[in-house]
Amino acid sequence: MSAENTKPENILDEANPGDNTAPEAANHPAAESAVPEGKQDAPVGAEAAPEDSIPLEEKLELLKAALETSEVKAAEYLDGWQRARAEFSNYKKRINREQAQTKKDAVGKVVRQYLPVVDDLERALKDRPPDGDGAAWAEGIELTYRKLMALLEAECVTSMQAEGKMFDPNFHEAIVQTESDEHESGQIIEVIQRGYSIGDRVLRPARVRIAT
Repeated sequence: MSAENTKPENILDEANPGDNTAPEAANHPAAESAVPEGKQDAPVGAEAAPEDSIPLEEKLELLKAALETSEVKAAEYLDGWQRARAEFSNYKKRINREQAQTKKDAVGKVVRQYLPVVDDLERALKDRPPDGDGAAWAEGIELTYRKLMALLEAECVTSMQAEGKMFDPNFHEAIVQTESDEHESGQIIEVIQRGYSIGDRVLRPARVRIAT
């Protein structure tokens, strides 16, 4: 064997005939085959599509849908709040009415017991003497009567003005019926005993004489 054939370069060429390029080279076929098939064309540093890549129209549609949902919920909350407020207002009004009615009932029960005293004072003043000691006594009776009536008015107790009006069984009690050419049938001729009411409630109906 000659010296040329035993050179290291010749031995290397015989072991790797026709290919003097290292496999690690970038343009070597072996290097190309080492890259996965799906990533050969991907650019360096490529990532998933960011949110900014969503079309503007699609973003507007999403915002519009979210706004509509918020408006629906806000309307539901407002309606619920208004209902609760109305229910509380009605409850408060009902309690106030009940309290006012309870007060009227209590006052009416007490006042009803003093109405005969008022009747006695009115009868005493009806035949009061015009002068002398009796007149001075009548003034004291009248003063007491006025104080008592002021207390009744402070509690919303009022006397009925029935004379000359038409008979109403809700407010009047007919004691006597009299024929009269000067009055219509059913018209009150005379009040025998005054009636009283507290607010719109009758404490005692007026006893009256009516025309037939």
